[in-house]
Amino acid sequence: MKNIAKTCLFMATVILLTVTKIFAQVSVGIGISATIAPPPLPVYVQPPCPVDGYLWEPGYWAYDPDIGGYYWVPGVWVAPPGIGFLWTPCYWGFSDGAYVFHGGYWGPDVGFYGGINYGCGYYGQGFAGGEWRGNRFRYNTAAMRVNGVVIRNTYVDRSIITRNRVVNNRISYNGGRGGVSARPHPAELQAMRERHIQPTRAQLTHQQTARTDRNQFASVNRGRPAIAAMNRLNGNRFTPQGRPATSKASRHMNAAGNGRSSVSNVTNARRDNNNTGMQHQRGLANNNAVQRQQTQRMQGQQHMPQRAQQQHMPQRAQQPRMQQRAYMQPQHMQPRMQQPQRMQQPQHMRPQPSNPGNDGGQPHGRH
Repeated sequence: MKNIAKTCLFMATVILLTVTKIFAQVSVGIGISATIAPPPLPVYVQPPCPVDGYLWEPGYWAYDPDIGGYYWVPGVWVAPPGIGFLWTPCYWGFSDGAYVFHGGYWGPDVGFYGGINYGCGYYGQGFAGGEWRGNRFRYNTAAMRVNGVVIRNTYVDRSIITRNRVVNNRISYNGGRGGVSARPHPAELQAMRERHIQPTRAQLTHQQTARTDRNQFASVNRGRPAIAAMNRLNGNRFTPQGRPATSKASRHMNAAGNGRSSVSNVTNARRDNNNTGMQHQRGLANNNAVQRQQTQRMQGQQHMPQRAQQQHMPQRAQQPRMQQRAYMQPQHMQPRMQQPQRMQQPQHMRPQPSNPGNDGGQPHGRH
């Protein structure tokens, strides 16, 4: 009996070491480890798939050993490296007193990802978001959101969600204290032995971009990142509520690359808001002043003829009365300024000629 017990114990040890070795073989970034557990997974809304054939890569917490902190890599729709490939998400696993990062990979089947419930088809075991049918991928809209205008190859299957769901209360790591205690199933072990393709260059760039954003770090956002998901690589950013991220959040993402803290970001945002309000008030004041000037100019043009008449009236009043009367009366009524004529005497007062008989018939006064 003792020999049988020793044999069973030895076989169990070999199996455990084999499984651990398999984990190391399929993991990317296995050298990255942390002494503290990653934060819980944030709850967010998946943006609709924008392109037929794209597959979902769930968001995850990555670790920056230089800064010593976790940062959130937004979930994103990505193009697979080829037809028939599925994405196995990354996960954190506790081993030898540290939390070790196991990178994701592409393969014909979905392998073990720590039993982490990422949602959106990845509920802890396997994949419920869809399947390949020939050269096209069919989306299970019971688990995935798609743009129905451009994607028509869909179906609805809720039973697979119930079978594969693992209730873990947003836990983001496997093993250790408080971690998920899931172990690989036979199908997942088989998938782990298949041919794999590492994350594409675009996926790695996506992670590096999140690393340069200070606001994505848990030390800044306290485990609630403002940018939770994206509709595609280098595409539109979305909040956890599924709304498009505001320009303010985008400015914070750019400013975060310069290493500014969250306090300075909030201060700068308030200063920007105050400056914007002051500029708006100044603009209104300038507009009002311009409108007053235009109104006064228009009123001045309307009263200009009256002012001109008022200016000429004193000059007319200083003119002589005779000239003013002559200016006012018609020409036939104006007084004549001719030389005075000699008054003619009445005929009976005129001198009478003398008697022709007295002066020889010559007129008077002539000689």
